[in-house]
Formats: sequence, C-alpha cells, structure tokens
Amino acid sequence: MSRQRWVGGRGGDGARPKRDPSRVGGMVGRVLEELGHTGAAPAFRLFDSWERVLGETAAHAEPVDLRAGTLDVAVTSPVWAQHLQMRSDEILAGLREDLGADAPVALRFQVRQRVR
Repeated sequence: MSRQRWVGGRGGDGARPKRDPSRVGGMVGRVLEELGHTGAAPAFRLFDSWERVLGETAAHAEPVDLRAGTLDVAVTSPVWAQHLQMRSDEILAGLREDLGADAPVALRFQVRQRVR
C-alpha cells in the first residue's frame, strides 16, 4: 500500500494546511439545504444544534427520533433522564433559538445501555 504525501499547504513543505475543525452534521445540513433537499436538512441541523445547546451534557444524551414535534432522546442513565427532564424548558428554548419553527415542542427521555 503506497502512502501519498500531502503536496498542498504552506510552501509545499508537506504540512497540512491549518483549519478549524467543523462538525459534519452542520455541514451536511447546509449542503442539503443548498441542494434543495429541505426535508432532511432540519434533522441534521437539529443534531448540530443539540450539541451546541447541551454542551458537555450532550455526551450523555443523543437525539434519536423526531415525530409530531416530540424529540426522543436516548440517555445513559435514569439520573441523566431526570436531570434533562428538569431542564426541558431551557433545552427547548435553546433549540427554538437555533432552529426556529423546525425546533421540537417536547422532549421524551429514554434510558438506553449505550449512547453514541
């Protein structure tokens, strides 16, 4: 298997150009919207927004389904389910701020063995 050397970048020194990393979910949503696929784009935007709104807590909770305005969220333990349920109004407000009319109107938390 041959290895390819990076020839772009600064001065052709083989170093990769420095870029800020970005989440694929956010990029996919924007690309889908630009291509006119408006049905799938809100779901990708939701996943990206979820991590922004929850911050580090998102490691314990993952959105899994959105139906009729209710977002089902898998959580790692009953403690996290209770904690997030108590923060539901705050979470929904943050999602509304990011997503506008595409934001869920309710959250439902379910404990699952494994999140992510």
